[in-house]
Amino acid sequence: MARRKKIYEGKAKTLYEGPEPGTIVQYFKDDATAFNAEKKDVIEGKGVLNNLLSEHFMVGLGAVGVPTHFIKRLNMREQLVRSCEIIPLEVIVRNYAAGSMTKRLGIEEGTAMPRPIVEYCYKDDKLGDPLVTEEHIAAFGWASQQDMDDIIALALRVNDFLSGLMYGVGIRLIDFKIEIGRVFDGDFQRLVVADEISPDSCRLWDIETGQKLDKDVFRRDLGSLTDAYTEVANRLGVMPKQSTPMTKPTLIN
Repeated sequence: MARRKKIYEGKAKTLYEGPEPGTIVQYFKDDATAFNAEKKDVIEGKGVLNNLLSEHFMVGLGAVGVPTHFIKRLNMREQLVRSCEIIPLEVIVRNYAAGSMTKRLGIEEGTAMPRPIVEYCYKDDKLGDPLVTEEHIAAFGWASQQDMDDIIALALRVNDFLSGLMYGVGIRLIDFKIEIGRVFDGDFQRLVVADEISPDSCRLWDIETGQKLDKDVFRRDLGSLTDAYTEVANRLGVMPKQSTPMTKPTLIN
């Protein structure tokens, strides 16, 4: 079997050339990073959980008419997705104060926002993904005004879907970040939700106890990250109850 061509390797995923033109295979790694990769570890089973959860969210979004790059899950660690031109922004939606917002604005963690707040960060690891405004985005040509209108609409639709889905299983969606890609069909362009949606990219708190069920468990050394992610997967019915995440397979030459 021919070895696949690697396109890109990031902190949590590796991208390979897909089997057909215009497709990419997205491989979910067990690597965990925080604080712009200053804290690192390898956590067995994390990639499997993120793959299953991201599939669940992407399929759900597609069912309610939100376009995504997702095509299908290939196996426990890989997805087939559409190739797209990623807009160099992290789009963050905040329903409650947490993380960098509490530090920047001095707001107590857990404070409810009067309405969902959309923020943008410029995707550049060397710069630490700095916060930017729509003025920066327009001035540097990262996205047009029409793109920004569409991005905000997509982000808020994702927020509505995820908030309701999580509330139904006793989880509060504190915030999340997504990436947006451009897909071209001839001269026609449309924007789609790309990358992944998983506990790596969301803050999720148990509604009753406030227990954190996201990557803050790793950031703050609050316990087992796989236990937290498995709890989310079990509540959503993504994995059978009492299941153990599959670890990285042994490759045989």
